[in-house]
Amino acid sequence: VQLQASGGGLVQPGGSLRLSCAASGRTFSSYGMGWFRQAAGKDREFVAGISWSGGVTYYADSVKGRFTMSRDNAKKTVTLQMNSLKPEDTAVYYCAAKSSRYGSWLSRREYDYWGQGTQVTVSS
Repeated sequence: VQLQASGGGLVQPGGSLRLSCAASGRTFSSYGMGWFRQAAGKDREFVAGISWSGGVTYYADSVKGRFTMSRDNAKKTVTLQMNSLKPEDTAVYYCAAKSSRYGSWLSRREYDYWGQGTQVTVSS
């Protein structure tokens, strides 16, 4: 599966952005999906994940209550709605696909495919 992330940009603190990830391939619903981010000089970290049907979501503590992940299997897309953005949310955001139904959602090693990343900058 190929993934294409989009929707990043520059936003002021307290603002909102909506990231999208479009997938190619016929088996999109076979993959759990995740969003990760990597700030300059830091490791890539888990942000959010969503189960194959979309019925279960997972969030990092740092974004819980502010970010919402969803998916549309018919359109082969996942989105990350980011509200109340903070300067510390500044990073390159990556979507990723996970085929295994086991293992940790938080570990990037569990993900098989990655998109190219989209830059999110939160600054006044």
